[in-house]
Amino acid sequence: MRKVILSVAALGCVAYGGVVGYLTHFDHETAPNLGTHSPTLGNPTALAAFNVIREARCDYCHARNTDLPFYFHVPVANQLMQRDLDQGLRHFRIEPVIEAFQNGTVPSEEQLARIEEVVRQNRMPPTLYLLMHWHAHMSQAQRDALLAWIADERRAHYATPGVSAQFAVEPVQPIPETLPVDDSKVALGQRLFFDKQLSGNGTLNCASCHGLDRGGVDGRVTALGINDQHGPINVPTVYDAVFNQSQFWNGRAATLADQAAGPVMNPLEMGSHDWGQVADALKQDPTYVAAFQAAFGSDDITKDRITAAIAEYEKTLITPDSRFDRYLKGDTQALNAQEKNGYALFKSVGCSGCHTGVSLGGQAFEVMGLEGNYFADRGGKVTDADEGRYTVTHSDDDRERFKVPNLRNIALTAPYFHDGSVKTLEQAVREMARYQTPDHDLSDHDVADIVAFLQTLTGTYQGRMLTDAAQ
Repeated sequence: MRKVILSVAALGCVAYGGVVGYLTHFDHETAPNLGTHSPTLGNPTALAAFNVIREARCDYCHARNTDLPFYFHVPVANQLMQRDLDQGLRHFRIEPVIEAFQNGTVPSEEQLARIEEVVRQNRMPPTLYLLMHWHAHMSQAQRDALLAWIADERRAHYATPGVSAQFAVEPVQPIPETLPVDDSKVALGQRLFFDKQLSGNGTLNCASCHGLDRGGVDGRVTALGINDQHGPINVPTVYDAVFNQSQFWNGRAATLADQAAGPVMNPLEMGSHDWGQVADALKQDPTYVAAFQAAFGSDDITKDRITAAIAEYEKTLITPDSRFDRYLKGDTQALNAQEKNGYALFKSVGCSGCHTGVSLGGQAFEVMGLEGNYFADRGGKVTDADEGRYTVTHSDDDRERFKVPNLRNIALTAPYFHDGSVKTLEQAVREMARYQTPDHDLSDHDVADIVAFLQTLTGTYQGRMLTDAAQ
């Protein structure tokens, strides 16, 4: 019997070794390639990083239409593997990163941050995957190669002028002091931003929901619009919105001008019905006619010019010179020990994997409830507003996926989340850790430290701290 057992074990080992050998060959033969003319071939740092991603075969679980190993097609095993694939696609898509390597272009800040997150947390590739793909194990040298490439990309393409050299490769950068704008359009846009003629009954303006003395929001659970109608979703801040890659929680507006057009005609918000009527009302004021002439070289007043002027003004609603910005620019005393530890936790827990860039957000979309069922725990009816980006793309991949919110001035913009369900910053930190990161539970001490860091993100507008502007 002992010989039989040993024989079976030996055969099992041989079979296992054979499968591993076959998979190693298959992995290498079907892996993504750069092509003969890729600029990455001439960049040793980028090439080393690409080779790590290629060797690990990140595309198996983080890309669609990949030629998968045979066991993905075996009954029972297929069901188990499909779940891993679905989760991989839900968490991160590697296709844009591979295309960036192939074309010699720059990955987004969010893509770099997400890769950095899993490398530093040593979470990828997963253990079960490595049982069949030995070669995919990442050595420390390979992890260092990825981090070196991320640092190079950030230093070359995303570091803010004025950032201290030691922080030039951080996932978060200081807000620039100014942005180039057209002054005549800014002056016109500012006037329009506060003009109640843009609403259907002359009672509301843009500032009704985006109070510049209230952190750029209205402080309500959801917006209160024309005739005291409640909107379906929490108001995002207008401050630093210029740094967002798209606007609104579901990203339906590609630009600030597109965003400015939405509320004016929304029946639950400002409630106008026709842009021609709005333009005609403005034309009755000779000073508006002159202002449009100065801004656009013509006195014609149209929807596109109204929204372009508002967008130009909103470019000036940036809030630099927070204590955290001063820290990133080299003032190491700008933060105390607790706040510095909070920033370290913010990165190590995984918050910076999504909340990245100068505005700590706005660079990508993320599933609400990535690591736990947020909506089931929240309770209540799931509304169209809860569907997130799905309402724009109608892709199941985007269901319950939202634009990552900007964390600048976050201490001033409660309540939190798209549904306005969270009243305090402490609760927001706890729930984000629970539903969005693998570290589901944070200690009270860790929460306090992260909140202390987040409170350093309150910046200045027109030379005054936003907290001062609210007084």
